[in-house]
Amino acid sequence: MNFGITKTIPKKEGRAAVERLYDGSISEYEFHMAGNNPKVSVGDYVYTIFEHQLVGRLRIEKLIPGHVNPKSGRPRTLILVACPGERLETPIPRRGHQGTRYYDGADWPA
Repeated sequence: MNFGITKTIPKKEGRAAVERLYDGSISEYEFHMAGNNPKVSVGDYVYTIFEHQLVGRLRIEKLIPGHVNPKSGRPRTLILVACPGERLETPIPRRGHQGTRYYDGADWPA
């Protein structure tokens, strides 16, 4: 199954931030999403978007609910993913966004 979420890597973090998710230089990475009841599970994916292109995906290893956004005080869940992830040879055009969106992986090559 290809179900998961999409997260946009901000342009200000730069291409180096994206590269390290896929080059083997780190073994895990932490994303977050609002709320304590995400509709994703361990084994689903975080699909990364950079400069309006879907560039790759990372398998979710652990969900940690019960955290609080330091700016808003609202609940959030930490999502730990395994690195390196799977990088697409040819990125797929996909509009970037703020926050988290659920994604069925329909564009991911078989």
